[in-house]
Amino acid sequence: MKNSQGTAGTTFSLEDSLPRVPLPTLEASCARFLAWCAPLLTADERAATEAEVAAFLEPDGPGRVLHAALEEYDATEGVHSWLDTFWPYRYLGRRDRIALNANFFFLFQDSGRAQVERAAGLIAGALAHKRQLDQELVPPVVQRGVPQSMVQNKFLFSATRIPGVRQDTVRAPYSAERPGPSDARHIVVFSRGGMFRLDVFGPDGAPHSLGDLEAGLRAVMKAGAEPPAADTSVGHLTTMARAEWATAREALLACHPRNAEALEDVESALFCVALEDFAPDSIQDACDELLYGDRGNRWFDKAVTFIVFADGRAGINVEHCELDGTTILSFTDALLGTPAEEHSRRSGALSQGQPALEPIVFELDDALRAQVRAAADAFAAYGEATATRTVSFADFGSSAAKALGVSPDAFVQVAYQLAHQRAKGHLGATYESIATRQYRNGRTEAMRVVTPEMQAFVTAMDDPAADAATRRGALRAAAAQHVARAKDCQAGQVPEQHLWELELIQRRRGAELGVTEQPALYRTPGWLTMRDDYLSTSSAPSVNIQYFGFGSTSSRCIGVAYVLLPDRFNVYLSTPQAVAGQMERFADELGRALEEMRELLASERSAD
Repeated sequence: MKNSQGTAGTTFSLEDSLPRVPLPTLEASCARFLAWCAPLLTADERAATEAEVAAFLEPDGPGRVLHAALEEYDATEGVHSWLDTFWPYRYLGRRDRIALNANFFFLFQDSGRAQVERAAGLIAGALAHKRQLDQELVPPVVQRGVPQSMVQNKFLFSATRIPGVRQDTVRAPYSAERPGPSDARHIVVFSRGGMFRLDVFGPDGAPHSLGDLEAGLRAVMKAGAEPPAADTSVGHLTTMARAEWATAREALLACHPRNAEALEDVESALFCVALEDFAPDSIQDACDELLYGDRGNRWFDKAVTFIVFADGRAGINVEHCELDGTTILSFTDALLGTPAEEHSRRSGALSQGQPALEPIVFELDDALRAQVRAAADAFAAYGEATATRTVSFADFGSSAAKALGVSPDAFVQVAYQLAHQRAKGHLGATYESIATRQYRNGRTEAMRVVTPEMQAFVTAMDDPAADAATRRGALRAAAAQHVARAKDCQAGQVPEQHLWELELIQRRRGAELGVTEQPALYRTPGWLTMRDDYLSTSSAPSVNIQYFGFGSTSSRCIGVAYVLLPDRFNVYLSTPQAVAGQMERFADELGRALEEMRELLASERSAD
């Protein structure tokens, strides 16, 4: 994720002029796939993978048929990108829980304000941003002179993921069912497991003033002073695996007519605000609460939830299916880069008295209460089975890397590999998210970090026979190759999502296309190993946030979310408890790797 700045023009005015996501040739993707997976394979595994890729590429092979179908789809009228079908499957098709597994968080910089004042300020800023978006006055983001897609901004307000048995859907404005911006006037506020509908726009459409919002939040806290029974906090159900939650949602609707109204209040709300009745013990505790805190105080399907602790610390939890970190970074910077009072003034907020407030109550039978209890217990156990750690380097940042003549992102990614080798004794598949919003409906590309150059550097650093010059050369080569691969990703010249979509076409249309079996390429050591993450990494640089975080992506993966700024480098790590020891060693080795790499390059400079 890269930070950005805007330029003149209405918010969505440049969308139709953005270039389409390039569709690589089949030959190019297969060649890159072989190159990308090779460093992780034995000679025998490489040979087996190469043989199946050759079969996939035969003139009458399955790859040709599937790629032709994708080319035809890409050329179809109304299709914005050959990834139009891929993205819903990737995000909405996952069947595990999204809480902790998919949602991500930002921990904001401290404001020094008390809880209610802080929460009211965030609400006021969000309402000001919505008014700007509704009038398309948020300028399109431009990075290095290149306009970026703004489509994701349509999912900031009143967007909710709806569980489905086979695949989820999204309820959102700017859609065929709900054209144009959201006309909702309310938010949902959580307090001690209770849910409340709070109107934030008055009857005439003007936002409530900061004073009004503070009065409304205090009224919520008073009304929620006595927590409801733990087995009635329906938000717990949003932590379930998706098909189970879909079945429970149907049971909710069948149980009592009032539940449809309650769901409507939640799912149509502009966003959620969770007021916590405790202060975290530490920064790491605050991060953990933002990622998977619960106590019935969440609706994880909601696109945006602001979470404000009793001491005024605050952050955001984001549902990922339609929103990537780059969009939330821009939203966060707009929110936090201007004082709340100024947001309120710009939005035309008026003092209209305490906002209308209503509790949101679900009618539950014994079976649903049991499900709520079971969901709460299961998610609490899931959180307990997750190990996390925050690591902060106040003496290192992007300025230090640049001063040494290395791309800052390449520098830390090389450090991750050295730390991983030393912590686990080997390298492993590493994912890095690369933003591609310069394309129409662009989102991200999957970059694989382990290259032969990365391997050579890691080996050289622990080779007693390698001198400083050899190690320096290996470090610069690894960083340069990382930058080159990242540029390929930004240009759409990458294999993984292309080949993955061909596999999905076979699943959806195989019988129709005459490709009745999954091609053997997708069972090769290369495909399986390249996509089995040991590290899953993503960056969110903003002066307005302290930490960014997400859960790990597999049973042995360490999630690495990092905020790399000129003068600081903060990392949030997460992994299953079974890997906790390795994560702790990785965190310790990361500091050592950064220091060794800095000394290595600094000694070169001093020698000059």
